[in-house]
Amino acid sequence: MNRCPLTYTLCEGRYSLSGLRALSKNLTDLKEFPYTIDQQIELAAQYADKLSIQGVQPKLSVILSPLHQQFELVDNGGTFILKPQHVLYKELPQNEDLTMRLAAMVGIDIPLHGLLYCIDNSMTYFIKRFDRKGRKKKIATEDFSQLLQFSRETKYNSSMEQVVQVIDTHCSFPMQEKLKLFRLTLFNYLVGNEDMHLKNFSLIRYPNVTALSPAYDLVNTSIAITTTEEIALPLNGKKSNLKKNDLLDYFGKKRLGLNTTIIDQEVTNFINIYPAWQKMVGQSFLSDLYKQQYLSVLQKRMMNLFPSG
Repeated sequence: MNRCPLTYTLCEGRYSLSGLRALSKNLTDLKEFPYTIDQQIELAAQYADKLSIQGVQPKLSVILSPLHQQFELVDNGGTFILKPQHVLYKELPQNEDLTMRLAAMVGIDIPLHGLLYCIDNSMTYFIKRFDRKGRKKKIATEDFSQLLQFSRETKYNSSMEQVVQVIDTHCSFPMQEKLKLFRLTLFNYLVGNEDMHLKNFSLIRYPNVTALSPAYDLVNTSIAITTTEEIALPLNGKKSNLKKNDLLDYFGKKRLGLNTTIIDQEVTNFINIYPAWQKMVGQSFLSDLYKQQYLSVLQKRMMNLFPSG
């Protein structure tokens, strides 16, 4: 039996039928992506200037073809993004896929995503674009760096307090979005995502509502990249040594205006989901070494934030 990289469930082939059907009701199989790691990285460099999806990780724009039962590379009109293995940071696709699954388990809205086998037996991460409807229609989306008039080079020169101000200024229902931000901030701290800069927050503008976009680029960076910080944008003037008071009392109550009942509900949710998180890490496609490191981060952060949980 194999473990399906789309669902993490056991299956006979490489992918489970339920995982394939989640991608498309017309899929009965999914062919290997026809490029090696090196070829994907080379292609990502070639297409970098043409794509609106930039950043540290190499990325490819693709569509899913049910007719050909595979992902296909495109110059434009892509509906999925692929992220291959990184030459410097090990197991990033497996890391991101797992972290996104953990986010969904605590009620964070995320796009359809998964892991894909390639012709060299490597694994590439894919995620569906939430700013596209079909191949032609774009949904208006702006990241917080654009909204605050920061550049790609200055995306770290802000603060979580400014993130809150963007929500107050632009969102249709600010308190609803502030709760989402609170949950996401706790999550990023607990899973060791220390790279949530301005370009990793976005607003999506639907016809009648402006809200936070689904979450993306969620990675346990603390096991991939050695840093001394715990958060990319300072909170309460701090980037490290964050405590319960910083995240719950200062950020949750004072800056976001959440009441004690709501904060307690969120805390209880995280505490209750922790055993299931541990199980999910064990089922993931990370190596045993990275599984152990991931679990260590979770345990340390959970104990620091919820010592009596």
